This record gives sequence, C-alpha cells and structure tokens, in this order.
Amino acid sequence: MNPSPLNPTYPSRRSLLKGAAGVAIAAPLLSACVTSGAGDEDKPAANAGNKSADNPLGVKDDAPLEVVIFKGGYGDDYAKHAEDLYKGKHAKAAIDHKGIQKVGEALQPRFVANTPPDVVDNTGAGRLDLATLVAAKQLSDLAELLDAPSFDDPNTKVRDTLLPGVIDDGTFDKQVLTLNFTYTAWGLWYSKPLFASKGWTYPKTWDEMLTLCATIKAAGVAPWTYQGKYPEYINDPLLSMAAKIGGEALLKSVDNLEPNAWKADGLKAAAEAFAELAGKGYIMSGSEALSHTEAQAAWCQGKAAFIPCGSWLESEQKGVAPAGFDMVMGPVPSRTSSDKMAGTAVQAASSESFLVPAKAKNVAGGLEYLRILFSKQSAKAFAQSAGTLPAVAGATDGLQLSSGLGSTRDAVTAAGKEAFTFRFRTWYAPLAKAVDDATGELVNKRATAAEWADRVQKAADALAKDSGVKKYTR
Repeated sequence: MNPSPLNPTYPSRRSLLKGAAGVAIAAPLLSACVTSGAGDEDKPAANAGNKSADNPLGVKDDAPLEVVIFKGGYGDDYAKHAEDLYKGKHAKAAIDHKGIQKVGEALQPRFVANTPPDVVDNTGAGRLDLATLVAAKQLSDLAELLDAPSFDDPNTKVRDTLLPGVIDDGTFDKQVLTLNFTYTAWGLWYSKPLFASKGWTYPKTWDEMLTLCATIKAAGVAPWTYQGKYPEYINDPLLSMAAKIGGEALLKSVDNLEPNAWKADGLKAAAEAFAELAGKGYIMSGSEALSHTEAQAAWCQGKAAFIPCGSWLESEQKGVAPAGFDMVMGPVPSRTSSDKMAGTAVQAASSESFLVPAKAKNVAGGLEYLRILFSKQSAKAFAQSAGTLPAVAGATDGLQLSSGLGSTRDAVTAAGKEAFTFRFRTWYAPLAKAVDDATGELVNKRATAAEWADRVQKAADALAKDSGVKKYTR
C-alpha cells in the first residue's frame, strides 16, 4: 500500500497484499448491509446492456460510471488513463472520478446506505475491512470478469493474463471478490553504489548478514533501520525467514490458526535471529520512534545500510533519494543450509485491491473498467509512471526499468514457484496487529523470542476460539 503525500503519517504498505488487513468498518455496516436490500443480488443490474464480442460484459453505453481511487504514492493518473480507454469504448458514459486518501471514512456511510460507487480502489491505512465486506455480501463475484476475453487479446481470458497468486489473493470461500493491481515483493533494500564503493557483498545467509553488519557498524554506519512506528515493516523479513525455514507447511499452519503454529521451530528461529540483530546493536538507535517517511529518509541519507520494505519503496522515495543512489532489493538471507525453501525464495503477493460493490448502480461498467485497467496496455503505462510491477504478466516486457523495479522483477523471476505469502494479514486484522506489536517489542529488546512466540500464539488461540469471527483456510 502506498502512503498519501498529503498524509505522510500513514504506513506505506499493504497490509496487504498484503493488500489487505486494515481498519475495520464499524459494526453497524455489517448489520445494515445484511438486512438492507435482501435479495437484490439476484436481480439483473439496472444499467446492464446487451452482451456481444465487442461488449462481453454487457455494458450499457450511456450508463454513468463512478470510480473511487486511493490517491497515494502511485497517484491516480494510471486510473485516469484506464478511464480514457473506457471512454474510447463507451463514449456516452459520464465518468465521475474521485481520488481520495481515507477510503473507509469516505465510503463506509455509502455502503451502509447501499449507494456505493461502481469501482473502488480499497487501499491505504484507512481502507474498508475486506472481511467485513465479504461477510456482508457487499462485493460482486468477479468470475464473469475473469472469464471474459482480455482487453488486449480476445483469444485470452482475463484470468490467464494475471501473475501467479493474484486470483488466490482475492479469493474468499472460493469466490474471487477483489483483484489486486500491483505485484509486490518484500525484501531488504540497499544502495548498490554504496555497497560497491565499500566492497560490501549482499549476504546470502544470516551468518553472512551478521558478519557484514559488524563491518558496516565499524565503518560508522548503522547496519539497519526500519519504520519503527509501523513494526509490520520489520515483520516481513522475520516472517520471510520463518517461511524459508519451514516451507509451505509453516505458511498453512499459521494461516489456518493451527494449535501452536507460532511456536514452530521456523518461527522461533527467525525471532531469535532478529533478537540477535537487535541485541548486537545493529539497528539504528531511535528507529522505533520513526515513521516510514522518516526512516526511509534516514536510509537515503546513508545513515543506515539496510531497510526492510516492499517494492513500492523506490516510487515512494522519488525526490528523496539522491541522484545515483540506485536502490535495489535483495531476498531475505537464508537462516540455515537446511531451510525448506531456497535462498532466492521471496515473499510476494498482489496488492492495491480493486473491487466492484454488489449494490453498485453500474456493476457491468465496474467490471468493464477492471477489464481495461488489467490490460497490458494500462499495466505498462502504470509500470512506467509508478516504477512498480503490475499484476499483469508481461507488462514490463520491452521497458527500460529503474534499478529498484528491475531488481524486484529479477527477484520475482529468480524465486519462480517459491514466491510465497502469508494470508492471515488479509483474513484477520486483530492477529496482524498482535504480531506487529509483539515484533516491535522483540526488536527493541523488551521481549525474548520465546516471549514473542507466546504472545502471538495467545492472540491466535483467542481468534481461533472466537465463534464470531469468520475463519478461512488455505
């Protein structure tokens, strides 16, 4: 997820993608949505038109379209570009475009009143809670869109143009209810020229990392900093390390809320690694008090060598990073030689979540807008302007990429089938917060690795026992 330049205190990530767990909507939304307009989902959309090869989703040509976009680090020009393409096909349609920051605050009353927009980019720190929307049946099933011919090639379905994992990321109870437009990878960032000038080599193992950190610290530079006010940032390398150690079985046990999942050897070993990083003084003093913008600015100023972040970082640091900084991202080093996943494995998932409300006036138009947005034509324009990988396969083909975007693409390519993600952040916002808080205590030396595991497991157990929370499995 991307911060708003007007609201720099917002954390700058998904959460979810991973595009995902966010600020929950107030309880009245759920009851209001469930009780209001019952049965409306079975009625044909008022603004539907006749379907044809040129109009596969049956858009009524003169039906107005309302698009709400989270205007964060990516801006909203890419969304307007897709709107121009939409107008090219549906010239009579009036498009109401809104670029905003606090999506949940602006749209919660409209979902309660059953008057939502036709398309929503549900991103940002104040986004609508997906789990609540799903439970209230407020989202349109996107199966028809996925099975429609792509905007670029009528012989290829939309679903076949997306990168691995994109459909899974938006699936709830076997229904695809959201589509994420960006493809994010998480790793450790550093300045390639700085490392070259110092003779530092990016570490492949955690032992190499600790050795390098000692060298960096001796050179008068803090080895690490992180976005201290938002400890989810430093969760990513910790959880990435755990996933590499434990493999797919660890990912599933955590996401499926299995008993003692957070006390698995892989998670304990990863927590111990980060406790050691902190204990050796390898995290820049004062990092805990820094916002994402402050920590990233300090890193760009050369005060620290490494910073954990998602692949939106380069876009976020435009105008902050000095000329020639040439930031690149590397995968989290392996913990041991017996890790279940290779050192090239990387945490990656789609983010920037788009949805079409079930009660929208122009559902067909909303689906058509997403068909256009998720075209290679739109995605390539986005990659060029935002410096971020789109979720559309081949969107960066033939483009000259920046150092950060190029390194992200290379990391995802090297990971191949070992690109992985956790789903609990999307499914269970309270558990995500519990993990964030516990990790903040861990890396600030107020909790041991064992205490970290106990604290998170307690939160997971409470969630598992709560019959009022919808459970998901992978």
